[in-house]
Amino acid sequence: MSELKPHNAGVPYYVPPEPSRLPSFLLAVVVHAALLAFLWIGVSWTAKTPITVEAEVWDMSVQTAAAPELPPEPAPEVTPEPEPAPEPEPVRTPPSPTPPPVVEQPAPKPAPDIALQREKERKAEDAKKKELAEKREAEKREREEQLAEQKKKDEAERKQKELAAKKEADAEKKKKEAEKLAEEKKKDAEDKKKADALAAADKKKADAAKAKAAAAENAKLDKFRADELKRMAGAMGSTGSAAKSTGPKSDGGYIAAITAAIKSSTAYPGNTDVSGNPRATFRVDQLPTGEIMSVRLVKSSGVPEFDRAVENGIKKASPLPKKKDGTVERTLDVNFSMRDYD
Repeated sequence: MSELKPHNAGVPYYVPPEPSRLPSFLLAVVVHAALLAFLWIGVSWTAKTPITVEAEVWDMSVQTAAAPELPPEPAPEVTPEPEPAPEPEPVRTPPSPTPPPVVEQPAPKPAPDIALQREKERKAEDAKKKELAEKREAEKREREEQLAEQKKKDEAERKQKELAAKKEADAEKKKKEAEKLAEEKKKDAEDKKKADALAAADKKKADAAKAKAAAAENAKLDKFRADELKRMAGAMGSTGSAAKSTGPKSDGGYIAAITAAIKSSTAYPGNTDVSGNPRATFRVDQLPTGEIMSVRLVKSSGVPEFDRAVENGIKKASPLPKKKDGTVERTLDVNFSMRDYD
């Protein structure tokens, strides 16, 4: 299954710049300026200067008007005259009537339409403010959501890159291990091949040496056999109770050891209680090592099964025991009676 990769794989990640706040700030300033201008125009349009009313009170009754008092003359300058003339007493004038107090009329109440219009405008302004606040809050939430989504996306891309890098590293490691294992197997195979070649060469050399040694031994044995045959051709007769040497002198212990060895190797399952105690005589030729070269039946016992059992026992006893000095009798006549196996 192919691995999915993002469309911007390999492109370095960058954080988008935060939107400028200058347009929002200028818009807020313009809106507040328009609101203040609207309020100022409304107040100036409805506010009027209160009207001052002046009233005069007339008394309809007839009264004798007194002569008005003349204003006082200014005091003359002080002169160095000895005694100034007495000034005439000033004529008192009646006080002027106090003007009535000015009654200020209350400012007229605004018309219901104007109040309703102001209320509508106030509500509209509050609605605009609320809408603007909600818009700003929505923009803020949207920016936060975008940042969170971008952060989540960046985290997912980072994890995906780490996973891909880990998979690639594992694949590279497995590849190196496989190459190393293949190299080791190849080296082992080469070493085994070399070892087999060396072993084959050694075996070939050993076989050659063994064949050479066997050939030398066979040649030696052939020579011994030829010598023995020549020697036996000149000396062909001797008798004995069990085993006798064809030489001038025999060793009783040596003959007893040979008889015991042949007897222990002979197995005759037939009946040995036969009248006359039949006897078989065999002539045995052996090498200096005691190995039997040949066995010949000289005189049969009259029981072929017994003859064959004794002959097989002589062959199984090879190599025959040696004398105390390590030598052997090259030719022996072996005699065995049937009752010797009771």
